[in-house]
Order: sequence, then structure tokens, then C-alpha cells
Amino acid sequence: MRNFVKITFFSACLFILPAFSHAQTLTADQKAQLEQQLSQVEAEQAQAEKDLATTQAQSASLARDIAVLSAKIKAAQLNIKAKNLLIQTLGNDIVVKQAHISDLEDHIARGKQALGDILRQTNELDAYSLPEVVLSQRTITGFFQDIDSFDSVNASLQTLAAELEADASSTAAEKDALDVRRNKEMDAKYAIQQEEANIQSDQQQKNVLLAVSKGNEKSYNSVIAQKRAAAAVIRAKLFALRDTAAIPFGQALQYATAAQQRTGVRPAFLLAILTQESNLGSNVGQCYLTNNLTGDGVSAKTGSALSRVMNPTRDVPPFISILNQIGGDPAKTVVSCPQSVGWGGAMGPAQFIASTWILMVDRLSSALNISGMPDPWNPSHAIMAAAMYLSDRGAISGSYTAERNAACKYYSGSACGRNGNTAYGNSVMTLADNIQRTMIDPLQGL
Repeated sequence: MRNFVKITFFSACLFILPAFSHAQTLTADQKAQLEQQLSQVEAEQAQAEKDLATTQAQSASLARDIAVLSAKIKAAQLNIKAKNLLIQTLGNDIVVKQAHISDLEDHIARGKQALGDILRQTNELDAYSLPEVVLSQRTITGFFQDIDSFDSVNASLQTLAAELEADASSTAAEKDALDVRRNKEMDAKYAIQQEEANIQSDQQQKNVLLAVSKGNEKSYNSVIAQKRAAAAVIRAKLFALRDTAAIPFGQALQYATAAQQRTGVRPAFLLAILTQESNLGSNVGQCYLTNNLTGDGVSAKTGSALSRVMNPTRDVPPFISILNQIGGDPAKTVVSCPQSVGWGGAMGPAQFIASTWILMVDRLSSALNISGMPDPWNPSHAIMAAAMYLSDRGAISGSYTAERNAACKYYSGSACGRNGNTAYGNSVMTLADNIQRTMIDPLQGL
């Protein structure tokens, strides 16, 4: 036993010494050079954005529109260059972080093994009784020498446990930092895709204007008239909302722009959330609450009885209060039907449950500059409420990963990757891109 104790103690001591490799893919000079290039490109990009703003402020003309498109293309190209440089630096950081995490996890695994060996040895020593010592061939002196070794091992247990706790904490922190870098890399790659699409679109518009410039100003006026006619069609197109009448897109965009000014959530993303909810509504259906005590109800379409239409303790009381204050009838107002898991009862275009809506009343009334209860079925009120909720969940940064995670949280309360919510977040981001390119961008400057 003595030899085993000493070997275990020696192994534990070796374990406590740090053993990290810190593999790197870039030298310090290479990384510094990359960062310098990135800083220079970002400065050029900022200047290009200023030049674009100056050009856009000029009076509308054929030459001005061509100059604007040229400036936009240049700014987009510089942004792509900056993002590619950023991806290189992030890629190096990610490799280093992954290596460090691997070292930490190996360190923890060896520590747990050593800890287990020590604990097993402790149990062996505790199992000896005095008669066993006396009757054994070993001397009592030798036995107490083992006890001395045991005391040393026992003292190392606390040190080893503290190291394991510190390593576990460091691993968690490193994984969080790695997630941040991966998100930045994903955002940069998404930005490159967006800018490439922007360049293609702007170049096509520029080619049209260059062709017009070979004609005369009358041809240019014809192009502007066509754009204005197309913009009028977009503004008048009905924008579908869940559980309430559709409104013209121009009005929806006006509400979303007002919400952006208040919360920082971009209109295309906000309108994509409402579109996604409208699409879900066509599948889930509409329900009426019929039993305030149980939360049961009926399908608005078929009249068939349904249970779990609304949580009777959490949502029914505030739901009745909301309807009483806005002049509605709780028994004749549609809410969402229950899905396979959980309760239904979500209200209006933004699909808030009553207990959540009540919590937002004061803040929402202040933002809308109204007195009394905001109406969950009023598009203006619902859009502002959705923007506030998304803002609270990180959508204000405008980055791809931040908006996508905010969308997933809007759907399920959790970031993407949990509760089967990733498809919702991905769909919202696709819708946002489509709304921005086909409905919002064509209205700019008109």
C-alpha cells in the first residue's frame, strides 16, 4: 500500500503543474500586420460611407444617381475586404481558443483520474483496523509511515480540487469567448454575402443609367417615373397580419420605422417576425376562449371543442382585463389555438400572451404616447410591442447572429439551437432579406 500511496501522490503533484500547448496559426507579426490592414481598410470604408452620404444629399439628377451607385459599390467592396480580413484574424483566434479548451479539458480529465485514485487509496487506508495491523506481517512503524504519506496525499486533495474548479471555470469562460468569435465570423460571412448581392444589384442599376446617359434627360425622367410607379405598387400592397385585417405595406413600414426610432430594431427584421407569425397562424388556426375556469375553447373555423386554449390562472384574468379596457368581448375575440405542447391564447399580430402584454403596458403606452390599455390587435401597438421585446433580446445590434437569436427567443424563449427553434430563426432571416431587397430598398429616395 505504501508504494501505491507515494506513486499516487507523485502523479497528483505532476498533474497540478500546468501543461498547456497554446498552439497558434499566426505569428505575432502576422497577426499585427493583419490588424493593421484591417484598420486601414475600415478607415477607407468609413470615408467611402461619408462620400456616399454627401453624394446622396445632392439634388436628384442622372449624374448624381450614377455617382451614388458608384459610391455604394465602392463602399460594399471595401466592406467585403474588411470582413475577409476580420475572418482571417477571427479564424486564428478560434483555432487558439479551441486548442486551449482542449488542453483544459485534458487537464480536467487527468485531474479527475488522479482524484479518483487518491479517493480509492483513502478508502483502502480507512478500511484497516488496529487488529489487522497487529496481525499483519508489517510493522506498526511502517504502517504509520504510510499514514504520514496518506496525510500528505490528503492535503493535496484540496489543492487538486481547487485546480479542477479553476479549470472548469476557465473552460466555461473560454467556451463563451469562442462562441463570441464564432458569431462574429458568421456575421462577417453573412455581411459578405449581402454585400456581394448589393454590388450585383447596384451594378445592374448603374448599367441601366449609363445606357440612359447616352440618350437624354427625357429618358432619365422615364426611368424615375417607372421607379415611382413601382414604389407606389409596393406601398399599396397589403401586408398580412395575424388575427387582424391586412394593412398596406407602406403603413406597416411607417409603424416599423417609428418602432426602430424608439428601439433600434431594423424594420425589415421586425416585419419579417410579423410575416413569420402570420404564416404560422395559417397552420395553427384561430380559437375562442369559452371556459374561463378551465381555459378550454373552440376552433373559430370548425367550432370543435379544444382544451388548453388559454392558461386559466396565468392568462385568463389579464386577458379579460385587457378586453374590458379596449372594449372587446373575451368570448368573441380570436386568439391562437394550442399547439402540440403548451397552451394557446396568444393575441394579435405580434402573438403576445396576456400575462406578458400586461407587463409591457406602461412602457408601451409611453412609447405610443397614449393613455389607457394598448390594443394587442392594433397593428401600430403590436409592432411597437414586438420591437421592444426583440430589442430586449439583443436584436438592436443588427448583426445576423444577434437578430437570429432574438427571433429564436421570440418563438421559444431560448437562443437558436434549443427547443427546435432554429428553423424559425432561419426563416425569419430569409424573410427579412427578401423584405429589405424587394420592398424597402426600392422605396429609398422616392
